[in-house]
Amino acid sequence: MIAVGIFFAGVFAILGLVSSSLANARRLQRPLVDAGALAAQMSLTNQLVEGSDSGNLGDVLGDAYKDYNWTSDVQEVQSNKLFQVDFTVANAYGNHDTLDQITVLFFRPQSPAGSMDGATMTR
Repeated sequence: MIAVGIFFAGVFAILGLVSSSLANARRLQRPLVDAGALAAQMSLTNQLVEGSDSGNLGDVLGDAYKDYNWTSDVQEVQSNKLFQVDFTVANAYGNHDTLDQITVLFFRPQSPAGSMDGATMTR
């Protein structure tokens, strides 16, 4: 009787570990949505133009992210070509909940004149 009790205790412990491992594997299959990837893409540019832009995250990061949309808003915050870029990532379908937001500052001296430099047009 004692041996059967120890056997079942061991079996239930192993089943608990398997269940936990399967739950972790399911979580790993869902893509981690991070607006930092968009900031990394924007950091590769030499020029910024004030205005807003948007698109599907799948176009930037691959098909695993096709269910998410992104928006960006570029504003010049100092007259020395310092730009603030606000990124937002949201669900593409359903309730459009915001999943991640990030604000990044970029110094881009090669950019065209922005609102702080006297420009009157934005894109």
